[in-house]
Amino acid sequence: MNKTWTKSNLVLLIIAIMLACFPFVNDSRMMMILMTQIFIFGIYAMSYDILLGYVGIVSFGHCMFFGIGAYAVGIFMKMFGHSLGMLLLAFVAGIILAAILSYVVGILSLRLKSHFYAMLTLALSGLLLVVADKWRSLTNGSEGFAFQIPEAIMDRRTFYLISLGAMVVIFLLLRRFTVSPLGKVLQAIRENEQRTESLGYETVHYKVIASVVAGVAAACSGGLYVLMLRFVSSSVLAVDVTLNALLMTIIGGVGTLIGAVLGSAIIELAHHWLTELAKIHPIFERWVIFFGLLYILVVLVFPRGIVGTTKLWLSNRRTKAHGKKVDSTWQSSNPK
Repeated sequence: MNKTWTKSNLVLLIIAIMLACFPFVNDSRMMMILMTQIFIFGIYAMSYDILLGYVGIVSFGHCMFFGIGAYAVGIFMKMFGHSLGMLLLAFVAGIILAAILSYVVGILSLRLKSHFYAMLTLALSGLLLVVADKWRSLTNGSEGFAFQIPEAIMDRRTFYLISLGAMVVIFLLLRRFTVSPLGKVLQAIRENEQRTESLGYETVHYKVIASVVAGVAAACSGGLYVLMLRFVSSSVLAVDVTLNALLMTIIGGVGTLIGAVLGSAIIELAHHWLTELAKIHPIFERWVIFFGLLYILVVLVFPRGIVGTTKLWLSNRRTKAHGKKVDSTWQSSNPK
């Protein structure tokens, strides 16, 4: 187990180094922006995977935490200046607001069945969307507003490396969270909540903690997203943003974290390539249809997501190989 874990860490380290070197060997501005977007949505998908993959909670309003982080950064940059200190303060404000909201939502709904949580988060995200549309003096409604960012991160290469670093750090923190004793309890709740309660665990408290962790990570990704665009509008609170996180998590592999990042890469790259194909032939202008077919194909071939199904295949191969080895050893020790 330790050898496998070490190999896994080595592979991830090599991939991270290759990604860090990418902007120095490829000067394509479009690819750099696309990769940056993959990193940011990878963080967002990982935050959703904490709820869906490790606790078994389905949320239809996860975008509200993403939107809170986005608006916190945008409003602070616009109203109070665009220094690095103000940027850090904006992220702290977004994290605190997301933590408070996720705690309140968790306390109100997680004592009930999971679908009540899903419906309540959907209702609250819709409410926040209406507030963002109507509070035009602060948000400028659906038209949104542009803002300046600190000069130190204006360079696309610098922001690429910051986004990559943020994704790696958050991945390590979330992985540590999931393998901790608290994370093991969350997985036990996912498998059998009643049995976990019978062992003496207050399952609601653990689910609220997971909700807060997921909300904070989503707020960080929202802040990074609007920094990349240098623009924020009420679209960051749309239901589509939550559905994207759900698709990324399912395609990559529920309960794997790295699968969420892989799902983010697949969806963003597919979106980009299908959009580019629309310039070649009009049929690809309906890229959503082809994207839906791609999603169906992936789910059919990888029922547990790409990472989850691959792990299952490797586990089955090791089991078969071990069984053959045991069988050959028994035959050699018991000749006829």
